[in-house]
Amino acid sequence: MTTTIRIAKAELKTLFYSPIAWFLLIVFLFQCGLEYTSNIEAFVTQQGLGGLYAQNLKNLTDFTVGRNGLFGMILAKGYLYLPLLTMGLISRELSSGSIKLLYSSPIRIREIIMGKFLAMMIYIFLLILIITLFVISGAVNVGHAETGIMLSGLFSLYLLFCTYAAIGLFMSCLTAYQVVAAISTLVVFALLSYMDSVWQDVPLIRDLTYFLSISGRTGNMMAGLISTKDVLYYLIIICMFLGFSICKLQSARTSDPKLLVAFKYILVMGICLSIGYVISLPRFTFYYDATHTKEMTLTLNSQRLLKELGPGPLEVKTFANLLDQNYFTGDPTQWNNNIRRWEPYLRFKPDIRLSYVYYYDSVSADQKLFGSNPGKTMEQITQQYAKMYGVDIKTFKTPEQMHQLIDLRPEQNRYIMQLRHNKSATFLRLFNDPLRFPTETETDAALSRLIAPSPKIGFLEGESERSISDIREKDYRMLTRETTFRNALVNQGFEFQTISLAMGEVPADLAVLVIADPRIPFSTDVMARLKRYTDQGGNLLIAGEPGKQDILNPLIGPMGVQLMKGQLVQKSERYAPQVVMSLLTTGGADLSGSLKKPFHDSIPVSMPGAVGLSYTTGRTFSVTPLLTIDDRYAWNRAGGLPSDSGDVHFSPAVGDSSGSIPTALALTRRMKGREQRIIVTGDADFLSNSELRVGRGANFTFSTAVFGWYTYGRFPIDTSRPAKEDNRLTLSDAGLARLKILFLGVLPGALLIFGVVFLLLRKRK
Repeated sequence: MTTTIRIAKAELKTLFYSPIAWFLLIVFLFQCGLEYTSNIEAFVTQQGLGGLYAQNLKNLTDFTVGRNGLFGMILAKGYLYLPLLTMGLISRELSSGSIKLLYSSPIRIREIIMGKFLAMMIYIFLLILIITLFVISGAVNVGHAETGIMLSGLFSLYLLFCTYAAIGLFMSCLTAYQVVAAISTLVVFALLSYMDSVWQDVPLIRDLTYFLSISGRTGNMMAGLISTKDVLYYLIIICMFLGFSICKLQSARTSDPKLLVAFKYILVMGICLSIGYVISLPRFTFYYDATHTKEMTLTLNSQRLLKELGPGPLEVKTFANLLDQNYFTGDPTQWNNNIRRWEPYLRFKPDIRLSYVYYYDSVSADQKLFGSNPGKTMEQITQQYAKMYGVDIKTFKTPEQMHQLIDLRPEQNRYIMQLRHNKSATFLRLFNDPLRFPTETETDAALSRLIAPSPKIGFLEGESERSISDIREKDYRMLTRETTFRNALVNQGFEFQTISLAMGEVPADLAVLVIADPRIPFSTDVMARLKRYTDQGGNLLIAGEPGKQDILNPLIGPMGVQLMKGQLVQKSERYAPQVVMSLLTTGGADLSGSLKKPFHDSIPVSMPGAVGLSYTTGRTFSVTPLLTIDDRYAWNRAGGLPSDSGDVHFSPAVGDSSGSIPTALALTRRMKGREQRIIVTGDADFLSNSELRVGRGANFTFSTAVFGWYTYGRFPIDTSRPAKEDNRLTLSDAGLARLKILFLGVLPGALLIFGVVFLLLRKRK
């Protein structure tokens, strides 16, 4: 150990007695200062502008210091510094001939290698100290800064630079030309960065190449997630290249046969990769989440679901259709990316088993598919796709084989995952949006269906109510069963059925019965069955419309609620008068944590055609307003709407009335040991296909919260996290100017003066 330290000291003296070490430190400091102050300046300006500019500030730790800020720049450009430092470690000895003196001395080869590597570790530590200056500045200048993320990022950069140094050291052992050593080092860096895209469709090789890839590992730690798998990866790669360096110098010292030298290299690599494979298995991987909100870890609800699954593996079988537009996300080259998506769950349930089934069959977009391939049969198109993707069509199941295995035609033969645990199975889908893959919320909804039956929502039919199957503007397919739509309730854990009370009683296992805009009055039998259902504690969602007062008031009147006469209108420069933008009340915001932000930001729920609600208190039900009109712009109009597109005006003379008129009410009472829940709304269109497509307000958030209320918080699964607080800078324009002077002038200048003085004093000696 003493010899190793002596060699490290000698190497550091050689390094700092040349201008290159000082030059790199100064350039690195200036580059970091320029990146950091540029980021800070942009956010100071945005904060100073105020309004929406200031409201959009968020995750400032990440965008100033983290992986989208300073750390990201260092990750993208820092690899250029290390080859300049490592290229002469051994090459200099080889070119000058001093390596022969080392060979003839009693010093061991491993002491030479470890001494020079230790010198690099110390120099890299100086680079990390420079970065630490900006981390300290970020912790001071960003309010509620994520210090855990910044420290985790520092740690990852030190491991990364040490790995680069070990690689550069080995490259320096291979040649006496320093420039060649530097270029070779850069080539190896590039190879390790792109290794995860090499031979990923070959099962026997993809695990090896994926492990060797350096991409993404630093990113995880810069995001705040430290895992033994990533940390040990760097240590293993360091040990492997140091081992290569020892083998290279040892073979040159003893003139070993080439076959023996090759065997040593293979042995070192084999040992390192075997250890790496074992420690990368989920059961042997441990994690630490350094973020304040634990955003890199599954929420407690998700962890609870995995525990409730109990013993036995969770099988995730992916069905990928060659003719589906999502096939490229599931082709064999995406195997490890699929594992990466499941890694948060593998952390808490290591026995998740992933598998693929490849097939070809017609898809829902057949018209588009055949339209772009005129005159071709499905088999010909399939052959064309197979050639395009470079796959063997013989490895794909035919439509007939798939129909025997599983019928995915109800799922439009799209890319889909089947989750199976013990005897339970359910589907997890991809969606037609930029995210494409399911998030934690949709995954948890699927897991919950494996544990217990899904809550059933019944939709009344028989009086021309809104349909859950049709895609017409006023119907409810998007809300309920549009499988390609992420926010559809079917993807949030719910089941649906239509119910005709002309045929019998309301099923007792419903979470809620929805009565949406009936167009004809209820018969005596239907009304009696609805009354029995309500008297027995059944939950209801009743959605009215203008002109339907006579149909619904007999049903809701005994509850103390009435649809008001007339229609609500709103004065607006953007929308027609009948489009009422209702605001959440405190009671409405209490339905779900997801409604807190729309409530505080005054994001409305759009209701195109609504009636006001009146209610009396002191009856059997407790009544809570959920939505109300904004009485500055909206009121109840007694007469009809103008036939032309003219504006509307408040007119008390004709019976118009204003005030805080509710458009949605929640009714509750204790029945049979549980709380009966009923919601009455003055509009049915706020749940319709057209309104959800337009997205004029918080309709989907509100509707999802409403149906979740009927499940008593069980669905949808709450995967929300506390809001991040690093959204303000504690820095003025004057403070920014001082930062620029410090990081772009004083510190680089001081380091330059110190380096020049040091080198001049050395030259005199």
